[in-house]
Amino acid sequence: MMTVRLRPLVVLSLLLAASTLVPAQTEGGKAARYYEDALKRYERRDLAGTIIQLKNALQIDKTLLPVHLLLGKAMLGNGEAANAELELGEALRLGVNRAEVVVPLARALVAQGKQAQVFEDTRLRVAGLPSAVQSQLLLVRAAASSDTGDMRAALKSIEESRSISPGVADSWLAEIPIRIRTRQFTEALTAADQAIKFNPESSEAVYQKGSILHVQGQIQAALVLYEQSLKLDTGNVEARLARAGILLDLGRDKDALADVNELFLLAPFEPRVFYLNALLAERRGDLAAAKAGLKDVTEMLDPVPIEFIRFRPQALMLNGMAHFGLNEYEKAKPYLEYASRLQQNSPLTKMLAQVAMAEPNVGRAVELLENYLKARPGDGQALLMLASAHMSQGRHAKAIALMQEALRAKDAPEFHTALGLSFMRSGQNASASGELEKAFKTDNKQAYAGLALVNLYLRNGQTAKALAVADSLVKSSPDNPSVLLVQALAKATMRDNAGARVIYERVVKLDGTLLEAKLGLARIDIATKNFDAAKKRLTDILRANDRNVDALFEMAVLFEVWGKNDEALQWLDSAVDASGPRETRANFAQVAWHLRKGQASKALAAAKLLVSKQPEDVAALQALANAQMANGDTAGARTTLTNASRRAAFEAPTQVDIARNQIRIRDFAGAAYSLDKALTTVPDYLPALVLMTTVELRDNDPAKAEQRARKIVQNYPKLSVGHALLADIALSRGQTAAAIDALRRSHEAQPSSQSLLRLFTVLLGPDSSKPTPAALELAEAWLRGHPKDLSIQKALADAQARAANFAAARRGYDAALKIRPDDAEALNNMANVLLRQKDPGALKFAEQALAQSPRNPLLLDTAGWANHIAGNKDRAVALLRDARLREPGNAEIRYHLAAVLAQAGRKAEAKEELEAAMKANVTFEGVQDAKTLLASLK
Repeated sequence: MMTVRLRPLVVLSLLLAASTLVPAQTEGGKAARYYEDALKRYERRDLAGTIIQLKNALQIDKTLLPVHLLLGKAMLGNGEAANAELELGEALRLGVNRAEVVVPLARALVAQGKQAQVFEDTRLRVAGLPSAVQSQLLLVRAAASSDTGDMRAALKSIEESRSISPGVADSWLAEIPIRIRTRQFTEALTAADQAIKFNPESSEAVYQKGSILHVQGQIQAALVLYEQSLKLDTGNVEARLARAGILLDLGRDKDALADVNELFLLAPFEPRVFYLNALLAERRGDLAAAKAGLKDVTEMLDPVPIEFIRFRPQALMLNGMAHFGLNEYEKAKPYLEYASRLQQNSPLTKMLAQVAMAEPNVGRAVELLENYLKARPGDGQALLMLASAHMSQGRHAKAIALMQEALRAKDAPEFHTALGLSFMRSGQNASASGELEKAFKTDNKQAYAGLALVNLYLRNGQTAKALAVADSLVKSSPDNPSVLLVQALAKATMRDNAGARVIYERVVKLDGTLLEAKLGLARIDIATKNFDAAKKRLTDILRANDRNVDALFEMAVLFEVWGKNDEALQWLDSAVDASGPRETRANFAQVAWHLRKGQASKALAAAKLLVSKQPEDVAALQALANAQMANGDTAGARTTLTNASRRAAFEAPTQVDIARNQIRIRDFAGAAYSLDKALTTVPDYLPALVLMTTVELRDNDPAKAEQRARKIVQNYPKLSVGHALLADIALSRGQTAAAIDALRRSHEAQPSSQSLLRLFTVLLGPDSSKPTPAALELAEAWLRGHPKDLSIQKALADAQARAANFAAARRGYDAALKIRPDDAEALNNMANVLLRQKDPGALKFAEQALAQSPRNPLLLDTAGWANHIAGNKDRAVALLRDARLREPGNAEIRYHLAAVLAQAGRKAEAKEELEAAMKANVTFEGVQDAKTLLASLK
């Protein structure tokens, strides 16, 4: 049984065994005396005795209004919500004023899970009630709204209540659990402080403040407040329960037991007390007592209809965990499922995953934990559970990846591990590596930190560092298959295929059942083009299980690398067919395959199948959106991305990815929504800030964009991006001087080819035929210090070519081609320069450029024109026809084709091409020659 910390619950419905009480002594006035005795019992919270005496009174006279009213309240306090509703309804029917009944009646409905009736029942309308009653009823309505997830309505009801009764603590106390549910801890603390201000002696207010700190993980501070609450009221059950839970967490079992014993006196039928007692018994090794305590919990809660507690996740959790501890998994499951729906991606999900593992339903456990970890990255316990789930199915590679992020204890090294993994999940790799390095340096047996470092280094291309850490891990655990597998992965990534092969073979000798080692050997065979050996390995795996998805998937990889695309697709389709309803790796690959091959309609069908498996999965929705975009379905992609954004919660990196796609389809409003969610969670998340600034600029709101860009500069003064954004904003306003100044600052902050190229482009000025000396000097100065900078070399040559300084341009392209001889752009532009210089060497460069990219219409045009000049008429016509078909809207290409056709005597066709080229008011080099040629053909 897993030990958990219990958080405060609402007292649940409990059916109490009636006991015989001493009846009133005489017949005369017996009912009245029963009532008076019941009232005294109610005042001292003897609810069971109260109920019995009131029922005795009703045996004598069923029309007594006070009896029905008090019986309803007593039953409500005792957890008998359904009976309370009946009694309070009867009191109303008999004539009790509505103001006396509405608040307890509303609470009885809420306790039964009938939150909607609180708003629909006409007996519970707010209008017409005394102001004090209105105020209390509004607070019950707030709780009902909160239970159903309508936090806005809940807070509105609280504000209305507060406006009616501004000087009391009740509305502030009611606000606290709502703020906690929405993780608005600052607001929750403000509400708690206000409640304490209005009632400094309120044990409940101090307890509630402690509960806020408890949820935030400030355990010691919460403990202090719980103790203060108990000093104010030793009978505060919730504060004592919470304190007992913390004492258990801290290992102070003796002190926790003292609280539990006191709770048995204060709340003898409270199931949480029995659960805590069971945990203490388990700690002592008294398994029989632990089992008995759990049985007590289930016997108390099972009779309560699940509908009554469907809005009470902690009550659902309690019974679910009690059944789980008793190995009654089928009984545990519905309670935990209900609870996890109310608190999505909360720690309850881990408990439900444990139930799934015990069934066993490993696929379901994996799904639950993966979704949980998207919302709560870095949760060590969940990572370990997910790793265990994958390992139970032989997926050791997946287990390794998860174990890289797992945590166990809270000592210093593992704290750094946890922090590093959190950074890693949020994309802050530099910070992640720093924290993980600290952990591993402090204790090189920190396997999780080491595994995470290997993964991080590999991701960042730091393969030597990755291998060094992997070697250290293997040194500590030389026969551990998991660390050997990660060492093999590091070697394979470094293309040390021979070294990786040796390690994979060693793992197979250690444990011949490990599928990941066999798959690793197949991958090495594929990488070394030993295709027949890879095929044999994978065939052997499939002989044992012809629906092994991993092997089928690797078969697809094998045949694609082998160049046998038809067979590769067949294997990939087989992997998809063999995949279970929760297995999506092959589905994702199938979508990517069809997109890569330009098969948009097939990609869409594959994406729809993927989403049918995982309709709530954000990555699947993004794959569908990509397929829709490939099919030109912008409206569909917009809707899909909106759904993805809603389901991605407030996970900043994911929301940024979604926003990028929304920007691609010009859904700037959708992108703004996604980015706002990202920034709600991580206000200084740089990628979101940058994209939001861009969106605001495109939305014609330069003032807001400028404000955000200046915030980026302030928060990230050593980065260039904030200054670059300010330059974009200045250019949108036509403020060239300001843009140049911002670009200079951008380049000074992070000097790079990219930052210099932007500055160079703006400095060139609007007339490309007359580049400014400042621009040319800037590029030339940079190249003196960075002579191998290809992008700047080409940009400078392009500027000189546009200015008709062909000699300088030729020197620039020549320098570029010395850096990269096969650069198609430089080759093409060199050919154009030589054409203008009437140098026959142009043809060689044009053909070399075309060889690099034979379908590029601009390169086809250059090569065609160069062949025309060289007298190669047939090739010139063939190339120019190809270029014209690929880009019919390019007037210059059509002019070149027309010129060649006219020279070949095909004047009618030449005239048709020229007329099409000259329809628009086009300008291009040679436009006057085109007009002259057209005139000659009329």
